Amino acid sequence: MKITNLLLSITALAGAFPVQENAQAKAKSSAKSVKPNIIYILADDLGRAELGSYGQQLIETPHLDALRNSGMLFTNHYSGTAVSAPSRCVLFTGLHTGHAYIRGNDEGAERGKVWGFAAVCADSTLEGQRPVPANTVMIPKALKQGGYTTACIGKWGLGFPGSVSTPNKMGFDFFYGYNCQRQSHTYFPTFLYRNEAREYIQNELVVPGTKLDKGADPKDVKSYAKYTQQTYAPDLMYDELIKFVQRSKKEPFALFWTTPVPHVPLQAPERWVKHYVDKFGDEEPYLGNKGYFPCRYPRATYAAMVSYWDEQVGGLIAELKRQGIYENTIILFTSDNGPTFNGGSDSPWFDSAKPFKSESRWGKCSLREGGIRTPLLVSWPKKVKAGTTNDVISAFWDMMPTMCDIAGVPSPETDGISLLPSIIGKPQKVQHDFLYWEYCEAGGEKAVRMGKWKGYIQNILKGNREIELYNLDLDPREQTNVARYNPEVVAQIKEIMKKEHIDAELKAFNMPE
Repeated sequence: MKITNLLLSITALAGAFPVQENAQAKAKSSAKSVKPNIIYILADDLGRAELGSYGQQLIETPHLDALRNSGMLFTNHYSGTAVSAPSRCVLFTGLHTGHAYIRGNDEGAERGKVWGFAAVCADSTLEGQRPVPANTVMIPKALKQGGYTTACIGKWGLGFPGSVSTPNKMGFDFFYGYNCQRQSHTYFPTFLYRNEAREYIQNELVVPGTKLDKGADPKDVKSYAKYTQQTYAPDLMYDELIKFVQRSKKEPFALFWTTPVPHVPLQAPERWVKHYVDKFGDEEPYLGNKGYFPCRYPRATYAAMVSYWDEQVGGLIAELKRQGIYENTIILFTSDNGPTFNGGSDSPWFDSAKPFKSESRWGKCSLREGGIRTPLLVSWPKKVKAGTTNDVISAFWDMMPTMCDIAGVPSPETDGISLLPSIIGKPQKVQHDFLYWEYCEAGGEKAVRMGKWKGYIQNILKGNREIELYNLDLDPREQTNVARYNPEVVAQIKEIMKKEHIDAELKAFNMPE
């Protein structure tokens, strides 16, 4: 379903009234000043139930819980897809994965040693992910029509350095962080990007996958010293975040905080790790058998990463209040997909996707509910009623029309709908008849959410054509396939899967109808 969000433009009326130039300038300035700031916080691999507001019992997230208490919690929000780059492409373009240009993680291996960390350090043309076309309209470009200053701080993953789709070329006035999502596989990188240029950091390159030294005692915390360097990238990104708010406070801004946290590797500030070691007690070390870096206290370190970042969210909100702009700022918080299964993380132990399953093949890299049902918290003082819950079915592709609606600018044609009515407590008259996903990795999957029904098909690239059907009201963990009892529903879902799929421009992303 494609819905174009048509907004009335007052600019067409400007020439109809003879107003003095200085009065016009004052009116323009006044209109500009009342536009709300937009902050979109995107976690990386955060399970919805890793927040206290969604039922977490072990990890402490007081600042995000406070954000929920002051605003609205969405129960039926979905990510763009099951992994990073395509999910972000869906977010920024408003097109679901049946229409989006990027539909999977793709480094463009034809360039050379794109996975070689030492090679990438020496040659920037090897880093980054496949770009989108130069004429792609993303959210920041649309918001700039409304006078917004735009920034992305964190992780990009939608176009390598020098390509046609770096953050600055896609509409961001300012970018700081990792251009390449693979480079974020260490939180102690040797460089980050400021706009189009590398800034080198005094960290030694320790390649992800590096094991403990031969003969090292895995129970001795000193054996893991080489995995901690001088400068922790999330600290640098947080500093840039605060500076951006400070220098942009007099004009409307749109800030996308696309943090790499809590994506593995397991690397966190020592004070937070110690806090959770004291809380959880001793545990078996992770020795690196599932990628990334070994870690002495894996569960404690994962929890530490989430709480460290929650603390930063609290710091950002405090800064907005110090600058006197908190009440005119809408904050949206979510995650790019469900919880992961590798690198020493233990999503089942934390029950990270509760009430959905979070084990391997049920969380990240899967179109099961645990892989794509994500948190969405929205706070906007005096606009969003505190402590409210919203059950409207929504997804990443709704963000383009929603943000354009908030900013008072026309939205490009998208697969989404504006959620602004729901956010400000008005009836959501336009709702989705269905949501659709396709995922060309992990054997090939497709999924449809249609009311209470969830249609799901796996192993498409291996020849499977059987659509599974689940009643999410009765079976949120997708344990009982009821397809044979509801052939008419399966037929509807099959038709949606056929209609919503357009062949990808890049052959690597294509799947059969």
